[in-house]
Amino acid sequence: MIAQTQTQISEFVSPSSIPPKFILRQDLTLEIRSIIAFQAYMAPVQNIWGVITELSREYEVSRTFIYNLLDTFKAECNNLFFPKDTPELPSREEVEAHILSYRFEGRCSISAISTLMKRDGMPFSSQGAVSEFLTQTGKLLPNTLENESESVQLAVFANDEIFSKSQPILITVDPVSSAILRIELAGNRTSAQWGEHYDDILNNGFKPKLLTNDAGVGICAANAEKFEGTPWQLDTFHSVAQSNGDWDRKLEKAIESATNHATDRENKLGSAKNDAVIDKRLNLCFEADKAVEKARKLHENFSYLYHEIIHQLNTFDSNGNLREQEYAKSTIEVALNLMEELNHKGINKDIISVRKALPHFLTYFADAKIAVNHCQKLTDNKDALTSLYLAWQWDKAVIKSKQTDRKHTAIEQRDFYLELAMLFIDDQESGIKLKENVYAELAQIVQASSMVECINSLLRPYLNNSKNQVTQEFLNTFMFYHNHRRYDAGKRKGKTPMEILTGIEQKEDWIAQLQKNSKKTASLF
Repeated sequence: MIAQTQTQISEFVSPSSIPPKFILRQDLTLEIRSIIAFQAYMAPVQNIWGVITELSREYEVSRTFIYNLLDTFKAECNNLFFPKDTPELPSREEVEAHILSYRFEGRCSISAISTLMKRDGMPFSSQGAVSEFLTQTGKLLPNTLENESESVQLAVFANDEIFSKSQPILITVDPVSSAILRIELAGNRTSAQWGEHYDDILNNGFKPKLLTNDAGVGICAANAEKFEGTPWQLDTFHSVAQSNGDWDRKLEKAIESATNHATDRENKLGSAKNDAVIDKRLNLCFEADKAVEKARKLHENFSYLYHEIIHQLNTFDSNGNLREQEYAKSTIEVALNLMEELNHKGINKDIISVRKALPHFLTYFADAKIAVNHCQKLTDNKDALTSLYLAWQWDKAVIKSKQTDRKHTAIEQRDFYLELAMLFIDDQESGIKLKENVYAELAQIVQASSMVECINSLLRPYLNNSKNQVTQEFLNTFMFYHNHRRYDAGKRKGKTPMEILTGIEQKEDWIAQLQKNSKKTASLF
């Protein structure tokens, strides 16, 4: 044991560690030095005195040399027998995972990522290193989703333009799965640019079974050129709900303004001092009251017709029956005719746009009929089906409702019809399974390109914290992150967009999958 220990400490008492002036003999080997140092160290431990003097005489060296040798041994003794645990630096994969998680899950800016990594004592934490890694990662990823199956994948193409300052970002999403098919930082949004955008999607194995977007000139021209004969669902929100909803709010504010004006006239009437002034101000009060009544009547009539149009856009009627497309169209036309009779110039101008869009924003009824036919094959229990139809429709209202009272009403109605559906089914487990299958079929009904707006809301915080300095490399990585991340809430909870689109289970986390798909990033570190 002593011999082994002497060998271990020999490296700490090499000639380079001993000042030459203390050495009297030059022929002392490392082994002898280690013996001297060890014996000098063990002497007081064993309560033996005079050892230093004896060693000095035996080896013909100075006492100072021995003490210096002993000091060297003591200084290194703890490290030799009780080495300190040296913290292991994180691996390259761990550093990458932290950067990606901070950037996309934490929505951190590059400077914030650098600060957090430095706080954790991680390597490659400078802003330059972080930025370079993200850029190189984005370069290795495509901006168009690739269809990995041999057959052509049919999908709904929901298209829109998102803006980073004045630069457009063209994006196509499958609204059923929410998967981004292509995201592109473009120089313009002309029909030619959209045509190239579509070509890349088609070349990657996807084909549209339905197109949905707003009435943008470039998108519509490209749709007509590339996909003649493909059903087109004009966005119902932009074509009807947005413009008419704005008028509903404007007319409501007009009532408030007219009421305030009438109150002001009444207050001024009380301060009149003579009959002439009283008569004049009284007439003004009458006129103000008439204006209030006119504003109230206009809003009441318009609001009734507006909500009737919105009601006709619901897939199912109040009894849970599929609404007939022609009946809905004719009812909307009657409502528009009655709106025109209100003789409001601004409203009549918007009615022209609604009439023009009317043939295109009811396309979804064809898919609704297919979905209902599939649902009817799931069970013969019609009462359960109609209750589930209404529960699904109210669930959509919950998502779309912005006002608290409307949201609570929608939640109550949804829960009521869900409970009613379960009462029609004896087996609770069968009821839950039927609900999932019915909801899956009804999810194929697409009324708007609102999913792109959802992507916009996800993307916007990144654009804001980077001061809209967006690059294609970032968009590529964002697309991969979104398509492979797992939802933790909502109707897609527990699933990734790619799982919904392909039906193939994703076993790995999105970061692990990205690292697996882009091994070339190893050259960065």
